[in-house]
Amino acid sequence: MHFLAQNEPIIQIFFVILRRFYKSTMETARKILQYLHYHPLSSREDIRVGIDFQESDATLKRAIASGVEAGDITVEGKARATRYRLSNRAHLLMPLSLDTYFAKDVDERQVQTSFNFALIQEQLPKVPLFTDEELQQLTALQAEYRSHIDAMTENEYRREMERLGIDLSWKSSQIEGNTYSLLETERLLRESKTADGKTKEEAVMLLNHKDALRFVLDNPDYLQSLTIGHIEDIHSLLTKELSVDKGLRHRRVGITGTNYRPLDNEFQIREAMQATCDLINSKNNVFEKALLALVLLSYIQPFMDGNKRSARITSNALLIAHGYCPLSFRTVDSIDYKKAMLIFYEQNNLHAFKQIFISQYEFAVKEYF
Repeated sequence: MHFLAQNEPIIQIFFVILRRFYKSTMETARKILQYLHYHPLSSREDIRVGIDFQESDATLKRAIASGVEAGDITVEGKARATRYRLSNRAHLLMPLSLDTYFAKDVDERQVQTSFNFALIQEQLPKVPLFTDEELQQLTALQAEYRSHIDAMTENEYRREMERLGIDLSWKSSQIEGNTYSLLETERLLRESKTADGKTKEEAVMLLNHKDALRFVLDNPDYLQSLTIGHIEDIHSLLTKELSVDKGLRHRRVGITGTNYRPLDNEFQIREAMQATCDLINSKNNVFEKALLALVLLSYIQPFMDGNKRSARITSNALLIAHGYCPLSFRTVDSIDYKKAMLIFYEQNNLHAFKQIFISQYEFAVKEYF
């Protein structure tokens, strides 16, 4: 103890240096991955210039080698022809700063404008979407949810589901531009009283959410296995009396705020939808099923309208079908939700949306059950 006390200043200096070294190393790794995200098949010299690396070549080689060892970087070629690119896992799951990304105007962003079939058919099937730590967190929350509802009566469970359903109907509709407040939504769904100054379509949108959720709760096994027909059924419930074409679209659709262009061929849309259903059904992890439904149905845009609403209800139906806690999305900022979705459209990067999913799962377990 006397030795430690006597040398405490030296030890403190050592840890300060260690922390700075670690921070510098992590920052270098982040810069390399960010660069490779937008510049695949780059040489080491390309990386050096691209991230303005000022340290030795040996230090850069070690940083790249660490990325290769971690499974974030893949190597192609040998000797002078060696090139580096992100692994599928890193491309899908590495953090990308939303603030930095959206600081650029829509026409200045470097995006993948066309639909990426390889994403569903080759990349997502091979990549675990959650880290071990994230799965531990979600699994613990699911165990908490099960312990709570096992102690509930049927009426208590229905009452909490009704409360969650009101919040989900409000937030899901708000994301789509609906101007009803949460209190106005509650009054509409519980008392069938519309709000002054609101359109009939806004009320119908909210009531359709209620009908879709009731259908899911009354048929909890409906989405044990996902089909295109199941998704079309949910879409029909959500768009009833809203002048939205039923069935898969056969015309082009645009998305505000992005240069990403969804498929415009009906046969390709059906092919992508079937591949999505196959992928989701092949996953054993329910959290992955629900997350994939959320992002891929929005990415494909299979209908003329109501795509994100259908994605949210389908995702929740998958959770309910497997005995998991559904999500209300109540505390999600609508702009953050849209940004997370846009970065998936444009970069096929899932990190921001995954964080929303995890935080909303925790909120649902803690708030309702």
